[in-house]
Amino acid sequence: MNLILIDNEKTWKNLLPLTYTRPVSEIRIGILTIKEKWEKHLKSQASYRCTDYLSHKFSVNYKAGKNNLFIASDVLPDAKLVSAIKKLKSNEGLKKNGALIACNTSAATFNLDTCKEYEASILRIENVWDIFIKNGEALKADFELLTKGRKSAALSKSNTLVGKKNLIFLEKGAKAEAATFNTNSGPIYIGKNSEVMEGSAVRGPFALCDDSTLKLMAKVYGPTTIGPHCKVGGEVNNSVIFGYTNKAHDGFLGNSVVGEWCNLGADTNNSNLKNNYGEVKIFSYATNGNINTGLQFCGLIMGDHSKCGINTMFNTGTVVGVGANIFGGGFPPAHIPSFVWGGAEGFDTHRLDKMYESTTRVYERRHKILEADEKKILEIIFHETTKFREWE
Repeated sequence: MNLILIDNEKTWKNLLPLTYTRPVSEIRIGILTIKEKWEKHLKSQASYRCTDYLSHKFSVNYKAGKNNLFIASDVLPDAKLVSAIKKLKSNEGLKKNGALIACNTSAATFNLDTCKEYEASILRIENVWDIFIKNGEALKADFELLTKGRKSAALSKSNTLVGKKNLIFLEKGAKAEAATFNTNSGPIYIGKNSEVMEGSAVRGPFALCDDSTLKLMAKVYGPTTIGPHCKVGGEVNNSVIFGYTNKAHDGFLGNSVVGEWCNLGADTNNSNLKNNYGEVKIFSYATNGNINTGLQFCGLIMGDHSKCGINTMFNTGTVVGVGANIFGGGFPPAHIPSFVWGGAEGFDTHRLDKMYESTTRVYERRHKILEADEKKILEIIFHETTKFREWE
């Protein structure tokens, strides 16, 4: 089975700025990325069909003349859907409400008219806020997938566990001491070589992925996911952090999604509720304007490589692009473009060469190298987002 996860252009645009730097299937929701979920369910390595400039890093493995299984990258798997997909014969497919789910075909393209309507419900990520809204359901499914038939590493007796013991799982090398875990509202997953420091209080559903740290006295309300190689402290509520990101100090993050390689300075806070309790609007790259989320609670959406200084205050429903550096007093605007430098008093352009310098240093701290293909992606995003930097 040759598995190819394909991006829908409309959904990819709806998920900007998070998808400026990745295909949709590289979004983390629950414990795993969407790609990792499909690979585990189908026991097959996946490749990507995505927007052109990302394809140099996220390539497609298309086998001409043979059947390829195309799956929509915004759809999350479950046992029933996986079973239906495995039963697809050559040139058969599934769709839901007119949108593709999967197609098994030897052709490079497929006809939706030949796909059967899938009657059961599915979990689909169509907007940036879906990531934290649907994170609880995805986290519970991933917990079952990853822990079924396995035994957890031992939880130290210095911790306090409230709820069912079988709903907390520690991978090899995970550490937790003198913390409180509550599984009554959902499972808790502690990844390989991760650590929950003393005094932390965690209410599930919650995932701390591999090599991450929950710092002293952290307070976490689920559903929350902290991706791999992160350091997180303070108060976090119903948020998803993709990975390689630090929120190491006090401050509140709620109903938010933060990409990779971000840093939130000490005492950074975001508002997730308007003073009038009204529905939150956020900036949409797809419409180039504000759209209504239909949500009363919606916090911060931050693209990769963005950072903010100490005491930064984010308005309800703030959207930050890629490579932004935010600092200074007051509330910055609710849409902060990519590659800017400044805050409430105004912005200048964050030059690419300067960003490469700082990003290279950040990568070196994690024993990584800023590769040429990543630089090219950032360069294309820089030019694509010039229209949002009005002073240029």
